[in-house]
Amino acid sequence: MMFDHDGTPVRTGRAAVNGTSLHYRTAGSGPAVVLLHGVPKTSYHWRHLVPKLTPRYTVVVPDLRGLGDSARPSDGYDSATMSDDIAELMTHLGHETYAVAGEDWGAVIGYQLAARHRDHVTALVFAEALFPGFGFEDHTALTPENISSGMHLWHLGFYFQPDIPEMLIAGHERELITYMIKYERSHPDTATPDAIEEYVRCYSMPGGIRAMLSIYRAMLVDAEQNRQTAQKKLDIPVLALGGSAFIGDRNESQMRLMAHDVTGHTFDAGHDLAEEVPDEMADVLLPFLATHQ
Repeated sequence: MMFDHDGTPVRTGRAAVNGTSLHYRTAGSGPAVVLLHGVPKTSYHWRHLVPKLTPRYTVVVPDLRGLGDSARPSDGYDSATMSDDIAELMTHLGHETYAVAGEDWGAVIGYQLAARHRDHVTALVFAEALFPGFGFEDHTALTPENISSGMHLWHLGFYFQPDIPEMLIAGHERELITYMIKYERSHPDTATPDAIEEYVRCYSMPGGIRAMLSIYRAMLVDAEQNRQTAQKKLDIPVLALGGSAFIGDRNESQMRLMAHDVTGHTFDAGHDLAEEVPDEMADVLLPFLATHQ
């Protein structure tokens, strides 16, 4: 369950958009902000941040295509298509303009959303993500530097191989998700049992792992999309957030390739800022949103 600042459960719904069906949560009032989660998470990732936003903002928290309680279609897992999902959802909900905050894959999708739907997006928060086409692939290499920095992303190559990951992960979703969630955090205890249960529930459902793997398997398509989109820099304000133990200030340096107006901040944290350091994240996020609505 997710609650607003008054302790009221957020509203939930489903919307048929862009050839699929998205599950979403929404709460609050005021200018709209859409929060996009990464992998292997769901919209539940934002549960601590939502009540910090709802006093001033209408918050929309969708489960991305194929993830959480959204539908799991057979295709459409590139970041441009997934960003169009969100644009249609926001139009469906009556939000003409909105800020976007994304983390991990949700940040890459958020970037595409801002680029492809510029007339609707007022500001972008880009948290803890690497861009396909701009160095993400380099971290799959088995090098001393990647190993020592904790940035050897071994799973990318594994996930890209067809059929074998599905075979090996089946029945071990809990072990994989628990490991990935805890290993990438400076504060592993913030991966609370309720969150682990929710993530395992969703990724264990039929098609859950297939959909997750499909996002990774679209990386080469994403890379070309990002290279094309980056030819024209974003002209909206961007806040790039990192965790010192994971991607850190590389979030800011990446976004400077993609946008003109970039502010960066790095927290004493790992990869999952909204669960590890939600209070500190809100302290940076709220002034940015207040200035750029």
